[in-house]
Amino acid sequence: MRSPIMIRNSLMSALLLAISTFAASAYADVVVIVSSRSHIKNLTAEQTTKIFLGKIGTFPNGQTAIPIDQPEGSAIRDEFYTKVVHKSPAQLTAYWAKIIFTGDGHPPKRLAGNATVRKAIAGNPNAIGYIDRSAVNRSVRIVLKP
Repeated sequence: MRSPIMIRNSLMSALLLAISTFAASAYADVVVIVSSRSHIKNLTAEQTTKIFLGKIGTFPNGQTAIPIDQPEGSAIRDEFYTKVVHKSPAQLTAYWAKIIFTGDGHPPKRLAGNATVRKAIAGNPNAIGYIDRSAVNRSVRIVLKP
């Protein structure tokens, strides 16, 4: 028969394993992508931030930039905005509320899921977005690895 201390230690070990597994999967390996047909080869985090916050509407070469976002509350979106834009979900919501209220812009179009975003970006050389690295294929090009 197992003692209460052995049972407690086994439960604690299982709990710690579950927490570490969840924490590791909570964030994806986000990458910023453009169509493989785009002339853009790489971007800085600052350039990407300006595009996604609506501060600029073009890539460095003057080509129109159309940002595509992922759904609010998704782990990939939270990781992108935390790592690249340095804004929490609450800060981002407040930012767009102000921009929309003043009439100075609108947030990027949102598409759900890595495959949907990848397909939209692959089909438009002006589009830019972010997906999990595991979803990248030859139809898109990674331009930033945060």
